[in-house]
Order: sequence, then C-alpha cells, then structure tokens
Amino acid sequence: MMTNLYHAEQQIYHVTNFHDLVATPFSGEMNAIGWMRTLRGDFGEIVHKVSLSGNITVIEEEELQALHLSEQGQLARETLLHDLQALTAYGASPVLNVIHHYDRDDSYPFFPTDVYSFHVDRSPVAVDTFLCTYYGDPSEILPNAQGEQKILIPEIRAELRKLYQGEEAGFESFLQEHFFDLHYQAKPDAAIINLGVGNLWRLAVDHPAGKVPPCLHRAPAEKSGLKRLLLIC
Repeated sequence: MMTNLYHAEQQIYHVTNFHDLVATPFSGEMNAIGWMRTLRGDFGEIVHKVSLSGNITVIEEEELQALHLSEQGQLARETLLHDLQALTAYGASPVLNVIHHYDRDDSYPFFPTDVYSFHVDRSPVAVDTFLCTYYGDPSEILPNAQGEQKILIPEIRAELRKLYQGEEAGFESFLQEHFFDLHYQAKPDAAIINLGVGNLWRLAVDHPAGKVPPCLHRAPAEKSGLKRLLLIC
C-alpha cells in the first residue's frame, strides 16, 4: 500500500486557483494537476432541466443561460459559465455534456476500446486534457506505474496478432490505427484514484513535445444511476 501511495503522490499535484492549474508545468512523474474545489449550487437542477437527446447531450452556453433556475441552480450556472469562459480565454475548446452513458465497444470482446477502459489521450500537437465532473460519478485515473499497456500483455497480444493476419512489418501500425496502443490494464494491487466532484483537472496528453508520460484515465461506470454533468476539452 505504501508503494501505491507513493506513486499517487508523485503523479498528482494540487493547486488552489485557475492560474496555477494552467501555468504549472508537468515534470517527472507528475502528469495530473487538480484545482480542488468545493462548489456551491445545485448542479443536479441543471441536469434535470436540460432537454436531453440520446446518451450524450451537449449543453450550449445559450441554452444554459436560458434555463429558469432556483437560486441554487443559478449559483451552479455561474460556476459553469465561469469555467467555460476561463478555459476558452486560455485557448481551449471546452464542451459541457450531460451523459447518461457512453457507448460500449463490443467490436473486439477481448479488447474494448471505449472510454470505460483506462486509456491515454493522443494529439499531434501540444495540448492538455481538462475535465471536471460537477454531478454524478467522477472520472478516475491510474498511476502509470500501476498500469500495463494492454498490447504488451502476452495473451492479449496473441489475440491481436490473430485479428491482424497481416505482414509482421505492419503490426505496430495496425495497433496504432485501431487505438489499441492507447489502452491500459490496472495491475492487481493498483490504487485507482477518484478525481472527485467539482474539481477541475488538467491531464497530460501523449503528443510529440510531451515531457512526461501521458495520464491514464477512464470514465466511471455509472454506479450511482445519476446522469453526469461533465466539462471536457
């Protein structure tokens, strides 16, 4: 257990404001920075008053502004608008979603590649992932030392080779083209880290200029039965 705590402390850095969230550089093993917050307001009211469409509904700023809300709902809306505007001013492209559930990937039963699997984000340019769960089950991360890239697990790699059925020289490209190389499996004694409700996180992404390992993260199983209110970019 002490090893698990050590890796978690090395990987995560906490800040108390937006400036430090975006300005603190990743370094060493540290690839997740969290602005830890206790938010005021009723975010569930917003979830219940938005017109939902399908499994995932995007809430546009105009719709958010037009909602008729109680005083507590208005406090929640102010926070959402502030976060959206701060991230936009920083140069990000935040999206606010109400999520009933994500689609499950059953294309390869032995290797799901949906967001419920621990994975890293990849980009051709230098960028970070920002996310905050305001309501519902929060996202989770996994210390890199406690995860194993699935394509390196012998039995999974053997199944992938059967699926590929091509020349050996193209196998690694096949893994990347189908995003198999982005996914990880937690080791048996792994300490999975819940990111909490209301905290705004910045996670390292796999990109050519990256100086730290990308952060392993996943969407949570919706155990509570609540719809999630999630900001992500």
